[in-house]
Amino acid sequence: MSERLRVAIIGPGNIGTDLMYKVLKSPQLELCMMAGVVPDSEGLRRAADLGIATTAEGLGPILERRDIPLVFDATGAKAHLAHAPLLRKAGKIVIDLTPAAVGPYVVPAVNMGDNFDSPNINLVTCGGQATIPIVAAVSQAAPVAYAEIVATISSRSAGPGTRQNIDEFTKTTARALEVVGKAGKGKAIIILNPAEPPILMRNTIYCETTDPADPDAVRASVDRMVEVVRSYVPGYRLRVPPIIDGTLVTVMIEVQGQGDFLPEYSGNLDIITAAAVGVAERLAERIITKKGVVDHG
Repeated sequence: MSERLRVAIIGPGNIGTDLMYKVLKSPQLELCMMAGVVPDSEGLRRAADLGIATTAEGLGPILERRDIPLVFDATGAKAHLAHAPLLRKAGKIVIDLTPAAVGPYVVPAVNMGDNFDSPNINLVTCGGQATIPIVAAVSQAAPVAYAEIVATISSRSAGPGTRQNIDEFTKTTARALEVVGKAGKGKAIIILNPAEPPILMRNTIYCETTDPADPDAVRASVDRMVEVVRSYVPGYRLRVPPIIDGTLVTVMIEVQGQGDFLPEYSGNLDIITAAAVGVAERLAERIITKKGVVDHG
């Protein structure tokens, strides 16, 4: 595909800046603008140094760009609630990296493509991207009545946005465990670990199945899912293989970042920016193919 899809990023913080570097590596996406509200922010400075158009006037200048059909929102839940209707009115598709939960939940390894007709694609949360695939994998082997996840991240990788959105994180992740992971009931917990040196992101997933699970079926399903996630998040791996004790299934996952901008211990942020690019690339294929069909009658 020689034509690239033009995109913009709102939010030049840690997530937005890491996302910028990932988008710049994509052969299917062209980053045309980075928007923020603090003129001297590091993210905007880095974008400008790379020759990307920047603005400190917030969302407005992006809304005016008719040549940009896709926007990543890497701000915060409250900001996205304000952005979403404006982006929709302007005819933009938005990939939401906040836990605002405006649009349908999308976890690439589980339901990529299911909600591509929505103008707002919600990537749940970083913890959701790491754990929902495992709950979905267990659900494929045995019905899951209850799923509980504990996402432990380095306190160094939890910026102001993460800390301000903890309530939204727990609610959104728990609901997505049910909707996408197919658990009857979901619960999410996040722990900020102050250890030095910083730890990698670690996730413990507990699933209570309705009947005793077949250990071989569960392990095979989880192994397949891990490989799917690794196709777009190379640092995603099993820390402890599935432990099956009757109806209780326990899985432990570790996520190491790719180091595009953030340190490798920031796997919690890396997994959601990697998911965002994966979804955007699939959307690019869809949009450009559809455009080609229309252009050629």
